[in-house]
Formats: sequence, structure tokens, C-alpha cells
Amino acid sequence: MEVQGKYWGKTSPIFHRNNVEIHRLEGRKGGFSSEHLHRAKSNMFVVERGKIRIIAWKDRSGRPDETVLGPGDTSIVPPGLYHKFEVVEDCVAYEIYWVELDPEDIKRRNHGGTR
Repeated sequence: MEVQGKYWGKTSPIFHRNNVEIHRLEGRKGGFSSEHLHRAKSNMFVVERGKIRIIAWKDRSGRPDETVLGPGDTSIVPPGLYHKFEVVEDCVAYEIYWVELDPEDIKRRNHGGTR
């Protein structure tokens, strides 16, 4: 398993297929990620041990929405929202990313039929 060091701890990709990625995070108390967004990916956080705070900017007010997650808790950040996480207690968590296929991803020039 490839391990990538981060300022806040380390991350390891454990699954990456088709439209889904799963990364295992080990965070150190006081660490935090950058503020960032994903253009196409949804981002779910799942905490196994410890605590993290998810901060997301959901509207134009500039006020962030904050959610503290403990063991067994989850939070989803949809595509297009700036967000970050902070490690409240040393933690093990998982980030699950997926891209949703658009059911409206079809533009018809005509209709099928029979002859």
C-alpha cells in the first residue's frame, strides 16, 4: 500500500476503480487539510477512531458549516463546495470519493422506432 505523507498525518489509497476511490487517513491532533473543492467528485468522510471536524462553505455568506465526526460517523461533501478537515483527536478515517453518472447524459436528435 502506497503511503503519502501530509502535514496533518498520512494517507493511503486502498481502492481506485471506475468511479470510486477510497483513502485511509491517519491524522495527528491539530493537523488540517487545505481548503479545496472537487469539480466532479462527491467526498464522504467515515471515522473509525478519533475525531475530525469537517468544514464546508455551502453558501455565499462566507460562514462555514462545521460538523465534528467521531467513531462511526459520516459526512458527505458534494462536488463544487470548498471544504477542509481538521483533526480534533488523533484519528483513523476514510475518504470515499465517487463520481455520479448523469442520467440526463443523453441528447437525442430523433426517436427510435421500427420499419
